[in-house]
Amino acid sequence: MVGRTLTRYMSIRFVQAIAGVFGTIFALVYLLDFVEMLRRAAGIPEAGTGLLALLCLLRVPEVTEQVLPFAVLAGSLFAFVSLSRKLELVVARAAGISVWQFLVPPVMIVLLIGIFSVTVYNPMCAAFKERADRIETGLFKGADTGTDTSLWIRQRSADGQSILRAEQSSDNGTRLASVTAFVYRPNGAFQERVEAPEATLTTGFWILKDARVSAPEAEPKDVASYRLATTLSAEQVTQSFVAPEAVSFWALADTARRIEGAGLDANRYRLRFQSLLARPLMLVAMVLIAASFSLRFFRFGGIAKMVSGGVAAGFMLYVATKLIGDLGGAGLLSASVAAWSPAIIGSLLGTLVLLHQEDG
Repeated sequence: MVGRTLTRYMSIRFVQAIAGVFGTIFALVYLLDFVEMLRRAAGIPEAGTGLLALLCLLRVPEVTEQVLPFAVLAGSLFAFVSLSRKLELVVARAAGISVWQFLVPPVMIVLLIGIFSVTVYNPMCAAFKERADRIETGLFKGADTGTDTSLWIRQRSADGQSILRAEQSSDNGTRLASVTAFVYRPNGAFQERVEAPEATLTTGFWILKDARVSAPEAEPKDVASYRLATTLSAEQVTQSFVAPEAVSFWALADTARRIEGAGLDANRYRLRFQSLLARPLMLVAMVLIAASFSLRFFRFGGIAKMVSGGVAAGFMLYVATKLIGDLGGAGLLSASVAAWSPAIIGSLLGTLVLLHQEDG
């Protein structure tokens, strides 16, 4: 086993390296977001510099949470290369310590970082994002931000399925503006399209006022009120507008059950929950990948090529994670498979390369 002194020393080195990379990414993202926010808020008297700085500070944690695996990868590469350059790993190997033994401290460190990021940092990011969204909505209300802010609701009822699209919502989602509803029969066939300037949620129905109804092979007709059956409650409608990234880890499972019970698609929420559970293993995979590409002795040369290979491998794993995540979000793969397979495959490949390098 690795001695206590060496364990403490390597743990401190890895914590410093990962924290340094993460802090640099945080500062860079904050600066870029602040500049962009200044551009968007030009001409809005209420948008003071202090308010915009606070808004960016609330928005950045949610972004940096997504790049945490890259921070671990870059920090691990830096720490391993630094230890190799100073011949500290050579001394450790000469003392009879294998690569599997001096990998224990960094693996334990990233496991703790992963658990902390899921149980503490993620809920904090979700709370910050919710507050930032409220500030941003009030600040840019009515302003053209250049982004699509449409709201979509898919629902089921005894009359069949329907999809609602609205430009804006108010009263916690119970009042919609500029509404378009696509109504389907119980057998799945398209029935009609309904357009209305306003829709209000009541018990068991959406009431679309001054609606225009267009059905296949029929002339459009105007009605003063159109009743669209629904099983949604006001709370469920509000939850359907919330992105999975804005929901705390501790509330994701319950939110997914509520949304699914309302007949809405909860795949993205289940995928997000499983992805957070798999995050510690993903961080371990990043450490193993970094070790596979950065333990070469400096006197052998080719360090730059090895480090570039490690960055490329991490990027490929990230792309694979996104692709598989999209398949899981679309329902083509189960949430558990889509969330856990990249972390498991990355860990196994990293272990396989280390076994080949160290044990032949």
